[in-house]
Amino acid sequence: MGWLGLRLPIAALACAGMLGGAAQAQDWPSRPIKIMVGFGAGGGTDIISRIVGQSLSEVLGQPIVVENRVGAGGTIAANGVATAPKDGYTTLMMSNAHAIAPVLYKTVPYDSVKDFDMISQVGTAGLVFLVHPEFPAKNLKELIALLKANPGKYNYATTGVGSTQHFAGELFNQMAGVQITHVPFRGTPAALAGLVGKQVDLVIELIQPSLGQLQSGTLRPIAVTSPDRFPAVPEIPTMIESGLPGYNVTSWYGLAMTAGTPAPIVKKMTDAMRQVLARDTISQQIRTAGALPKSSTPEQLRDHVANEIKKWIEVRDKAGIQQQ
Repeated sequence: MGWLGLRLPIAALACAGMLGGAAQAQDWPSRPIKIMVGFGAGGGTDIISRIVGQSLSEVLGQPIVVENRVGAGGTIAANGVATAPKDGYTTLMMSNAHAIAPVLYKTVPYDSVKDFDMISQVGTAGLVFLVHPEFPAKNLKELIALLKANPGKYNYATTGVGSTQHFAGELFNQMAGVQITHVPFRGTPAALAGLVGKQVDLVIELIQPSLGQLQSGTLRPIAVTSPDRFPAVPEIPTMIESGLPGYNVTSWYGLAMTAGTPAPIVKKMTDAMRQVLARDTISQQIRTAGALPKSSTPEQLRDHVANEIKKWIEVRDKAGIQQQ
């Protein structure tokens, strides 16, 4: 048999594979779809998943079930999706933790980029630097001057080692040329309570869970970490406009499927997500949850995750953060 004879069966097999994927997509979805979340109910990732899931269910005509698989910085849920059948019925709501996991842990049982078919980014959320009302620095320039004059004297609290807040603090140290010590707490309420009680000097936290303290004046903001002011607190300046050019840390959410899912199914989900994120009601719900709606192409989300990993590896290495 000549080379042409060999090529014909191979071409036929490839064609059959494409037709099989198209047939699967035509029937998909015929049963409920899972959105796996690596964190507990009531957290930002969980809330965003439920907002999106309700509308996705209407578009796709099947129930969307949010399943919380908590543990190991979100890697248990991510691995559950990476190793799931490639049929489009198991998806992952990614967050910053998805990019930080391979940076923080020595071994992760999947590749955060290659083992997922990206669908779309869903939203972003800013962080805020908070101090006690009696803290001597009133703005970012005063804070940096104070920290430079007293290296190692002050500290900042976050929700834990390896959190986005922790990496945001280390990036601040590096870009501002200061030395402020990290103090990990177990969760947001404990960190904020520590600041209210003056046990720590500064807290870096998501804007939404800090709104109560901001509105009551219990805590005072220094600046938000996003490149633009956040609509929920438009009076708070950004780090960039406050004198730290290039500083940009945002929490983010994005939907993905298991790598190798038939392309027609991925496209069908991508189209459905585009419809969902175009709805004014969904945009408002995402804003109410403390985030900003943001859609993207699969390629843009893939590039975003890869760039985030690269960015946090550099911060980790410069800060001397030990992998776990």
